[in-house]
Amino acid sequence: MDIFNIYLPVAGIEFNVVLLILIGFCVGVLGGFFGVGGGWIVTPALNIFGFHMAFAIGTDLSNIFGQTIGAVKKHQKMGNIDWKLGLISIATSIVGLEIGSDVIIALEKAGDVGMIVRWCYMLLLWGLGSYMLHDYFATRPKEDDDIDRAGARTPANKSGQQKPGISERLHRITLSPMVSFPASGIDEVSIWIILLIFLFTGFLSGFLGVGGGFIIMPALVYLIGLPTAVAVGTSLVTVLFSGAYGCLTYALKGRVEIIAAMIMLIGASIGAQVGSTAVKYIKGYGIRLLFSVMIIFAGFSVATEQAYKITQNQTFQTFAGVVLMGTALSMSVIIIGKLVADARKERDKSSIIKKHH
Repeated sequence: MDIFNIYLPVAGIEFNVVLLILIGFCVGVLGGFFGVGGGWIVTPALNIFGFHMAFAIGTDLSNIFGQTIGAVKKHQKMGNIDWKLGLISIATSIVGLEIGSDVIIALEKAGDVGMIVRWCYMLLLWGLGSYMLHDYFATRPKEDDDIDRAGARTPANKSGQQKPGISERLHRITLSPMVSFPASGIDEVSIWIILLIFLFTGFLSGFLGVGGGFIIMPALVYLIGLPTAVAVGTSLVTVLFSGAYGCLTYALKGRVEIIAAMIMLIGASIGAQVGSTAVKYIKGYGIRLLFSVMIIFAGFSVATEQAYKITQNQTFQTFAGVVLMGTALSMSVIIIGKLVADARKERDKSSIIKKHH
């Protein structure tokens, strides 16, 4: 497979072109479907396969920016974007992203930044994945979830009454000014809640090299109370702008391997269209279930990579790569398979209706 290797002058390493395209395609599918930039896959993957962590983060942010453009256009056509909420997030996210990237550069000079970033990844991925799995099995609806809202369907307590969801509790905070988001069905929420959420996700973008989507999408669902499909589309708006700014700030710091980013974008641009289309066929709670399973496996991959760094046992690194790419490929296949199956059912249903008319 050495014939597919190319030299990447900025990162100073050789890398397989086919692997870059495959990573890009999987991240495009998952990004368009879940409303994430895919940094929690790309950054660890590039790091596992030879990139220094700072270069992995900068290159990933460049790819995130490119792939998200097409996904945003697709979701806009499907009416899945609350532009008011998305645009409010941008300025705050950029402030957080700048803080996060400065912390990374400082840690890079001080010592092993990779270990710190990997531990943060593990805690976030496992914590968030576990919470979403709990939510799915505790509140999973028996009917199709067309207007799923995080606080609308919560577990009952012992008295049989519904416990208020997190978003409902946050909506009770009446710290002025209050804002509404009609496109998401949100009557009133404190602007400070919105700003704090996006400041934190922006920080994660710069610190972990992610577009922020893997935390923004669940935050929009569980903390603000958006329907899942709208949360997916709206989070992509923030991912687009934070990815663009992150790409710029890391490029100015000399940490972007633009050749690798452009090659990944070939696969990502195709995958993003596939993933965005699939949102139309898979209901909200199905998206949440797949998302939670995927990020838990991604956490195991990062943990295995950390074991390799400690023991220097090559088996751990190989296994980490297999788990990471295996998870990304498996989820992509499931999403594509569901898309094809449901699209075929819809086509058959339309044919039957036409025959009766």
